[in-house]
Amino acid sequence: MTKPSTDSERKPSKKPQNGSLKGPLLRWGLLGAVLVGLAAPTIFSDVGSAETQTEDGPPSNLLGDYLSGRLARDQHDIGTAAQYYSKALDRDPDNALLLEQSFLLDVAAGNWDRSVTLAKKLIKVDPTHRIARFLLGCDAFENGNYEAARVHFAAARQGPIADLASNLARAWVDGAEENPEAAFATLDGLSQADWAQFYQRYHRGLIADVDDKPEAAGKALAEAFERSPGTVRVADAYARHEVNNGNRDRAINIMKTAINRAGKHPISESLLKKLEDGETPPLLVQTPNDGLAEVFYGIGDALAGEGGLDMGVVFLQFAIHLKPDLDLAHVALAEAYDGAQKYDLELAALDKVPEDSPLWVNVQIQRAFALNALDQVDEAKEILEALIAESPDDIRPVDALGNIMRSHERYEEALPYYDKAIELAGDPKPENWTLYYSRGVCYERLKNWSKAEADLKQALELAPDESLILNYLGYTWVDHGTNLKQAMSYIRKAVKLKPEDGYYVDSLGWAYYRIGNLDAAVKHLERAVELQPDDPTINDHLGDVYWKVGRKLEAKYQWRQAIELGPTEVSVEDLKQKIAHGLEEEPNTKAAERTVDDGQTAR
Repeated sequence: MTKPSTDSERKPSKKPQNGSLKGPLLRWGLLGAVLVGLAAPTIFSDVGSAETQTEDGPPSNLLGDYLSGRLARDQHDIGTAAQYYSKALDRDPDNALLLEQSFLLDVAAGNWDRSVTLAKKLIKVDPTHRIARFLLGCDAFENGNYEAARVHFAAARQGPIADLASNLARAWVDGAEENPEAAFATLDGLSQADWAQFYQRYHRGLIADVDDKPEAAGKALAEAFERSPGTVRVADAYARHEVNNGNRDRAINIMKTAINRAGKHPISESLLKKLEDGETPPLLVQTPNDGLAEVFYGIGDALAGEGGLDMGVVFLQFAIHLKPDLDLAHVALAEAYDGAQKYDLELAALDKVPEDSPLWVNVQIQRAFALNALDQVDEAKEILEALIAESPDDIRPVDALGNIMRSHERYEEALPYYDKAIELAGDPKPENWTLYYSRGVCYERLKNWSKAEADLKQALELAPDESLILNYLGYTWVDHGTNLKQAMSYIRKAVKLKPEDGYYVDSLGWAYYRIGNLDAAVKHLERAVELQPDDPTINDHLGDVYWKVGRKLEAKYQWRQAIELGPTEVSVEDLKQKIAHGLEEEPNTKAAERTVDDGQTAR
């Protein structure tokens, strides 16, 4: 048998343990999960085939542009897709499906002027096209044509997400016309669902501040903060409101509460320092244009953060156009591209964040991980080493560099970074379990089991319900033939915590094999293959167990599957030898590490 090698150990999390730009600090708490469940597909869904628009089919050059654009779209290469669809539309300007897809891709690519032109054409074909209406509403709004903006935003009301955005946008139209009472009435028309009311309170507070109604602003922002004290944007707005109205101590307490509830974040820490130093930062939103940008940033960030890539990217582009210096929107867009594994686009988005931003260090770390994903390891290391030299007491780049070295199996090089990170972290704390886990993995790979075991135990003490540690430590004990009862208990607990995780189920099956319970091994490895049918290593394991129980034809089939699916840590030649000659009587296995890394998902 071969050792189950974890994806997570080949490529660790691109997100640093401390100061990550994701999570409830930026993502509007649980609202993103609610919103993405209500959103409809847009850019990357198939809106139809361009070739169906003519009886005899399109000319070959049109077909070529269309197919190239569609391929790029399916690969989430938005810029390239937009170019090809634009060419196809130029060849067939009356094709409504090409018009829509070209428009959506231009919006997602940030091609504003062309998007406006196409949107005007699109609403003649489909007057209710919500994205076109939202875009034209934004265009009219920033040009001061508020009545036209109101008409466009009203026409975009289709479905829960569009209805939310439409109401918030129309409220800002009222605010821009210096009619806050009308704005509040518009907000009152929102759904009574808790997620909608959260946005209602937040934007009510922002509009009241812009229209110089501080009492109403304070009340609404206090309600929004009470609902979600860990959301950075809400805490930021509320604290700024309070300090601008003479309540510095209250503003400081707001930021301390936010940090205590949701952890440290560079935006929160930067604002808290300014408040404690006696500064009076301006209101978060100072103009109606900024307020409208906030509408699309808030919803777009929540959607993109929960997997709603299509609509999330569109709304984030709206926000960036309305307020180009909205750093959080650029970061959220980068995160969306990261999720689509479009690292060049991620880097381009991160390049828009200036060096004086509180997010700068986090952005540089994110750049390093993106470069690592592009196999530009030296460039990534250079960025992180520069950060370490500039701020030697900052744990984030140290941890990140350890992760990158570990991802390339450079364990000796990774160890000093983890040592330094653990030193900087001080006494062991639950939030630092990943440091001990990661260093333990390095020691285990370097065959220093005593140190590995100590670190893994420390990690588990800090995070007793973390399936990643339970699985790794449990199986390594099985592999060493020690603490078998506790080891199996840990692995079973990992599977119980994540029963649909094929990698954990694989580890459990493997462990049963190691202790000689072949029936249980077959049961769990068959389940693992059901959960992860395209994984070559799991197919190889099932083949090994099948051979041991005498199901030799099925064993050879699984080994052939492993070859086809490859690569696996067993060489193709070794797999072919097993197919030809069967399995050796005494397997020589190593520590099982096959997991899906929760919070450590690698690139």
